[in-house]
Amino acid sequence: MPRFAFQLRIKPDAIEEYEREHQRVWPELLAKLKQVGISDYSIFRRGQELVLSLRVDDFDKAWDELDRDPVNLRWQQLMSRLFEPVPDLQPGERFAMMKEVFRLE
Repeated sequence: MPRFAFQLRIKPDAIEEYEREHQRVWPELLAKLKQVGISDYSIFRRGQELVLSLRVDDFDKAWDELDRDPVNLRWQQLMSRLFEPVPDLQPGERFAMMKEVFRLE
């Protein structure tokens, strides 16, 4: 199954809240992530920078389905106020996707 990674950036005064909310992600959201095929999902943080990695067969299809899900939309609304733009996000990009340059299994 393909792996994907992308970058997000938290506002400096929102780091504690972001981490606190991710200690109690809603069970119905976790179920929806699995339902759309997402697995092995991790978020790493260094300062304001986040790197999110996950496995999914079809990234765009999964995110299109999540974009229509009421539970995910509520979560995204809650989280969106905690973010600032990723510096190199290109116009029209949904996420600042990262290229895998090395992998050891």
